Amino acid sequence: MSSKSIKITGWVLTAVLGLLFAFSAFLKITQNEAAIAQASAIGIDAHTYRLIGFVEITSLILFLFPRTALIGAFFLIAYMGGAIATHLQHQQPVGMAIGVQVVLWITIAVRFPDLLQRVFSPNLTTH
Repeated sequence: MSSKSIKITGWVLTAVLGLLFAFSAFLKITQNEAAIAQASAIGIDAHTYRLIGFVEITSLILFLFPRTALIGAFFLIAYMGGAIATHLQHQQPVGMAIGVQVVLWITIAVRFPDLLQRVFSPNLTTH
């Protein structure tokens, strides 16, 4: 793939994740009735759920801006890890959460190829 194609792919994946996380955070922050009912069923009160929404939207905003994208990506990875753990704890399906986590990792690999190279390079030296 050309450099331009890779860049476009990275931003398309970022946009898809951005819409998904924005919608999820919106439901939490606006205290959507169905979302609150779902959260209450697993023991999360409305105030905590709103706070989770603010954490989610803050992480997303950091992820969308190139200068802070990596820290935002790490926050979103941790956020999705918590979501997966919560779903597992309450015997709920985890397929969607794992899928989002995988797309998030793919997006990071596409947007930050130097990070991927650094992680998997056999010639790393530590100082």
